Amino acid sequence: MIVSMDLSSLRRTRWYEWALRYVLGGLVTVVAGLMARFFGPVFGGLFLAFPAIMCATATLIEKHERQKKQRAGFDGRARGRKAAGLDTAGAVLGCVGLGAFALLTWKQLDHHSPARVLAASALLWLLVSITLWWIQKRHILG
Repeated sequence: MIVSMDLSSLRRTRWYEWALRYVLGGLVTVVAGLMARFFGPVFGGLFLAFPAIMCATATLIEKHERQKKQRAGFDGRARGRKAAGLDTAGAVLGCVGLGAFALLTWKQLDHHSPARVLAASALLWLLVSITLWWIQKRHILG
């Protein structure tokens, strides 16, 4: 499989759909900050991992795919759900990478400079996520 990018979807996305993603992401960040203030940073960190943008993205992917099929004269509900599900499957792989990022950052931040730890953690996230994607594409994971 060749990895590619289709930038035409950027033109089809309405301004309010972008705003929804940013507002939800910002709202979750504020809630996580409040939780950290009242219950401690570890508890607040749980909420920083909440996939606010993924929730908005999944609903928007479903909507766009459904509308595309409807314009062609078909009922696009099944196609929309499948497209959102496939995107979510990729998010699962990224979340495992995020777990690796968080674990390395947590264990090394006390011992090394933050810039080095965050750079190494970001690289680990990328490697874990891409490796899992590659394994999944070979149908080893499902």
